Amino acid sequence: MGPAQGKGEARTGLLNGIAAYGMWGLVPLFWPLLKPAGAGEILAHRMAWSLVVVAVALLCVRRWAWAKELLRQPRRLGLVAVAASVITLNWGIYIWAVNTGHVVEASLGYFINPLVTIAIGVLLLGERLRPVQWVAVGVGLAAVLVLAFGYGRPPWISLCLAFTFAAYGLVKKKVNLGGLESLAAETAVQFLPAVVYLVWLGSRGDLVFGTEGAGHAALLAATGVVTAAPLVCFGAAAIRVPLSTLGLLQYLAPVFQFLLGILYFHEAMPPERWAGFALVWLALALLTFDAFRFARRRAGAAYRASAAGAARPALSRRTEPAPTHPAPRPGSRTP
Repeated sequence: MGPAQGKGEARTGLLNGIAAYGMWGLVPLFWPLLKPAGAGEILAHRMAWSLVVVAVALLCVRRWAWAKELLRQPRRLGLVAVAASVITLNWGIYIWAVNTGHVVEASLGYFINPLVTIAIGVLLLGERLRPVQWVAVGVGLAAVLVLAFGYGRPPWISLCLAFTFAAYGLVKKKVNLGGLESLAAETAVQFLPAVVYLVWLGSRGDLVFGTEGAGHAALLAATGVVTAAPLVCFGAAAIRVPLSTLGLLQYLAPVFQFLLGILYFHEAMPPERWAGFALVWLALALLTFDAFRFARRRAGAAYRASAAGAARPALSRRTEPAPTHPAPRPGSRTP
């Protein structure tokens, strides 16, 4: 790959990353359009229609071999079921939070998600933290306490979103499937319960789908596209840009959500909440600084090791004694 082509790939990856996190950040504008459907019905439609959209996408790219392999591995199937359950809870809480006027608190969940992910790594995986990471976690805990004081209660919505998404990431890492494939497997698990719930709502006369006109029904069906489109863009970005770049881009989504909560939905932000958010942002700044410093040190160590490895053969060639030849006998020919 030439320099121009490499730059083009990097630019494509960056644009896809911005598109993915931008869509995730602007999605609070979409869920209120689905009212008067309740959060439960919206969630069920999202689960059902996502499978339809992803199945069409997989048919187009003809990627089905992974399904046979997955069906032969009960442990991975169990992990997929766990992932589907956790992300269902995450989606449901998020939709409910947005449609009940808690967009800012929902955005906080994705701000503190990196801190929760680190905590899970320490508690469940026995990972060791560097000093700056410990400081960041401590600042994050202080932020939660300040926000609990500001809200008059712990920020349950934020904590539930952060913990469910961190757990989802942990399980997905163990399943080790691609983006589209993973979503297809998870929504296949979700599909039947979602359809059963929608049928039950219809039997009670509480189903909104189809009662508010074709446009509203189309919006409910579009929940599948809203779920799959950013994931496709994210997959395109993940293979083209460094993880450090993706790590920075991930903050776009909660930043957009936070700004929407304040500027568009006009949610209240008293001083104590600003103080709590400021502490969260300080913790994230510390994490980002430490990650870049660690990556630079590791890159420097790798460069020094490769340089030393390249120098060793040259040094050994210089220090090898010159080959000796026996003195020519009288009458013999020398080359």
